Amino acid sequence: MQEPIRANDPVRRSWINVPADSDFSIQNLPFGIFSDAGVQKHACVAIGTEIADLHALSSLGYLKDSGFEPQQFAGPFLNPMMKAGKQAIRNLRNKLSDIFDEKNTTLAGNEAHRRQVIRAQSAVSMELPVEIGDYTDFYSSVEHATNVGMMFRDPANALLPNWKHLPVGYHGRSSSIIPSGVAVRRPLGQTRPDDSQPPVFGPTKQLDFELEVAFITFDGKPLGERISTSEAEDHIFGLVLFNDWSARDIQKWEYVPLGPFLAKNFASSISPWIVTLDALETFRVSGPAQDPPVLPYLHSDGNRNIDLQLEVGIVPEGQSETVVCRSNFKYMYWNMAQQLAHHTVNGCNIRCGDILASGTISGKEPGSYGSMLELTWRGSKPIALADGSERKFINDGDTVTMRGHCEKNGVRVGFGEVRSRVLAAKEV
Repeated sequence: MQEPIRANDPVRRSWINVPADSDFSIQNLPFGIFSDAGVQKHACVAIGTEIADLHALSSLGYLKDSGFEPQQFAGPFLNPMMKAGKQAIRNLRNKLSDIFDEKNTTLAGNEAHRRQVIRAQSAVSMELPVEIGDYTDFYSSVEHATNVGMMFRDPANALLPNWKHLPVGYHGRSSSIIPSGVAVRRPLGQTRPDDSQPPVFGPTKQLDFELEVAFITFDGKPLGERISTSEAEDHIFGLVLFNDWSARDIQKWEYVPLGPFLAKNFASSISPWIVTLDALETFRVSGPAQDPPVLPYLHSDGNRNIDLQLEVGIVPEGQSETVVCRSNFKYMYWNMAQQLAHHTVNGCNIRCGDILASGTISGKEPGSYGSMLELTWRGSKPIALADGSERKFINDGDTVTMRGHCEKNGVRVGFGEVRSRVLAAKEV
């Protein structure tokens, strides 16, 4: 039986002030990369409204028994730190939890050291946290897949024959994954608005968000070996919020027979904080019943889904926000262990920093649908925003913000947000 993770202790409190509604409790301690005027890029963790510079903390000797060296925290990405693997990261997070515990005065009582280690989140810039090697996008929400099938195919046979037998996925483009705060430019491509006429070229008229959660991997196994569902979580570092932008009209024309291409590779936005899988241990729940039974290599025991509350808001330029979607990661039909097991069952190798996304997360109720495609039902039911305007899809100047958090027994573990503003397309 696994020993309790010390950092998850629900009674712990920190000497750093943590507001009651903060996503970044001492039970969270998510990892990221920050920069400011005095530091190029360093690894850090979030706590309350502050960040702690791990390179400074290590250089000052506070992590001398952790197995990590300062240089593993001094760089543009978390990959050197992540190379240490699951148990080392668990030990590091436990150590950090001890350092920030209200009963520990070692750092708290040293003002000079505190000034070197602690900074306000508002005073730093958060960067892309990992060097992403490969990116895979799954299609693992049965409600989303059913809605799309009803819209574009036979409503009586919305799911394709393979959907409940394997986690459907495709290989995406890692070079265009961007951190929160970086604007997204409306993409250009071919569409065919009139089936009786030739295609036309121009900006997408159906720009959409996709509410997703992605997991980031440690190193996997060598090429030719597979990762089982029982081993999968040993290879998962943590989770981020993921907005997998989509151009629906471009996708409709291009996706047969090989799937989305220009409709998806122009941008995907991720939140800057990676919440470790360990920090989410308390919030595990069972997933939906899988019927028909899965093949043996996809069988997974225990509670593998996460009760992670999600929401999406739209802010027109100069206006206030309207929340258009509230959903939950627990709805996923295929869990992360099954996704990773399926991805590697043919011997495909996974590397440190790979990102695997859930696919759009939708629930059963219309307000829980994770895309404008579903929320407006292909534009037939426009959404009214707080400023009196309507949306079928996303307009230029709109800012889309996704948020997520878990909460149970007075402990909140959150992801912050991923926020992106849409810019007009380049002139043709």
